[in-house]
Amino acid sequence: MKLIFQYKNAIAILILICLLVLNSNIVLSGLDSNLFGIVFSILLFLIGGRKTSFNMNYPLLGFIFLLEFISYRLHTKSLHFLALALFVCFLYYSITRKFSFIAFICIFLFSSIFNTFFDYLTVEIKQTLCNGVYLTLKNFLPITKIEGVNFYINNAKITIDTACMGLSMFKTGLLVGAFLLTIEERKQQKLFSIKQIFLFCCIIIALNIISNYFRIITLILLDCTQENTLHYTIGLLCFAFYQVMPMLFLIRFFKPKNEEKVNTTSPNFVLLPIIAGSLIVFATSLEIKREIKHDLLENLNPTYNIKKGVWINNEVFKIATPEKLTYIKTPSHNPLICWTGTGYKIIESKIISSDNEKIWQVKMEKNNTQYYSYWWYECEGKKYTSLVEVLLIKLFQNKSVRLINETSSTKLI
Repeated sequence: MKLIFQYKNAIAILILICLLVLNSNIVLSGLDSNLFGIVFSILLFLIGGRKTSFNMNYPLLGFIFLLEFISYRLHTKSLHFLALALFVCFLYYSITRKFSFIAFICIFLFSSIFNTFFDYLTVEIKQTLCNGVYLTLKNFLPITKIEGVNFYINNAKITIDTACMGLSMFKTGLLVGAFLLTIEERKQQKLFSIKQIFLFCCIIIALNIISNYFRIITLILLDCTQENTLHYTIGLLCFAFYQVMPMLFLIRFFKPKNEEKVNTTSPNFVLLPIIAGSLIVFATSLEIKREIKHDLLENLNPTYNIKKGVWINNEVFKIATPEKLTYIKTPSHNPLICWTGTGYKIIESKIISSDNEKIWQVKMEKNNTQYYSYWWYECEGKKYTSLVEVLLIKLFQNKSVRLINETSSTKLI
């Protein structure tokens, strides 16, 4: 036992290397999609990590267990990657007794949880911002009407691009704020409280919304909705003027107060959490490697002619007919992201009633043509509009869930 404690750091590093090798494909995929954010978070941990009297072993272990439980049940590789990232933080804390709450938040910022949450809210936030801009400018400009993100001025249509209130600008603002907080902690040799960090994050979110609000106003006033040098310059100037400069001013009023303290927890209490965390991650890693059958076409409504369909991949089945285009997918696929990725502009997204059930209706535009697309989640013949609800059903009841997306050619206008 003494030998284990003597070489506990080397053992912890060896465990980490083994788990990273076992999950090499997932790790490489995660780094490929969020390399900058992951590297930035690691640097924040190294720069901003401070010794704290608060024992982070068991809270981190709880987070890892929760994420791995969901990953194990749903085969969610992105959540498993997040659990691996937290396990790295867990080992780093166990070895150095240093922790950074700011870097910890950044890890979640670049996780699939945040991306999914933001992607589902982006359209609604952008529509709300555009409506606010319409109410502001309607008395000063001849705006005849607003339709989602389309402004009609003197019978000319101006469309606000999807970059407004986009994920990249939102993350960039939070990263700048995290960097400023870390530098302030390092300079003062003290720690911010959780309340201070949360308050500053809320201020950054508010500044981001304000920045995008004035960005939309400027684009409309200058009639610059095409993506060109002026368009990007306006975005950068609004980001600098309405986000970075206010943050540099407000950070002066946020002073870290908590003194750095050495955690005096005995090493005897460190070994058990490391063993438990390693076993949890190892078991989930083996389960994630197992191929899963999605059963997307099981008990499908016979009105869908699956004989005319083709498999795009094992998670997407496509049926193309003269009347409509239908996609049947796993619930992890977001139609808004898929359509945007193929060049469509999302104009409006809202929930409507169809056959006494709620479904999503999306109004899109491409090549000056507008389309209506309808989508919903389906479980045992019942339709749902909430991803969280269907994932909970799948998580605890182990029922098959699919996403159905229909775009009717008769709805072209």
